[in-house]
Amino acid sequence: MNLSPEDVMRFHDECLAAPEWAKATPPRFGEGIWHFIELNHRYNNLLWDEEDQARRTDVPDAAIAANKRAIDGCNQKRNDAIERMDEIILSALSDIPRKQDARLNSETAGSMIDRLSIIALKIRAMGEQTRRKDAGPEHVERCGEKLARLKEQREDLAACLADLLAGCRAGNAFYKIYRQFKMYNDPTMNPCLYGGGKR
Repeated sequence: MNLSPEDVMRFHDECLAAPEWAKATPPRFGEGIWHFIELNHRYNNLLWDEEDQARRTDVPDAAIAANKRAIDGCNQKRNDAIERMDEIILSALSDIPRKQDARLNSETAGSMIDRLSIIALKIRAMGEQTRRKDAGPEHVERCGEKLARLKEQREDLAACLADLLAGCRAGNAFYKIYRQFKMYNDPTMNPCLYGGGKR
């Protein structure tokens, strides 16, 4: 599979450059790895917006409850997309023999792509803070320093993802999908749902 972190980062940034991208732009990819990269990025964007709104103090409690439920839904779909990315990547690598001393990576490639998506959102938001006209120079300077660290973090994470993918292609590295255990979303496992609110 020819998947590069540079292409992923470029795609993330292109999406976020479009106003209201996550809500207004139709999907570009209908299947395959890029479909799930796009889906993951979309739900991270929607999740970010809901998290912002959930911090409001000038709306009724019911509005915040609606935000919290939307957050749950977006988070579930975001995690579903991570698993699908990993399934596709591992399927593409399945014919490569693993060396006996291959290292087990604790984080999956899909999780790293998810983190790149979140960092892209942070970079966009922090960049907006550096351009605020209603904020003082100290605020702008602090945010500029944070923006530089976020960009460094993204480059480092992209390098780690490239290293993992190269290691998997060479049989020197591997990772596993452990599957989600979102017990709070499962009415058979969340005691507040099956036990009438009692743990």
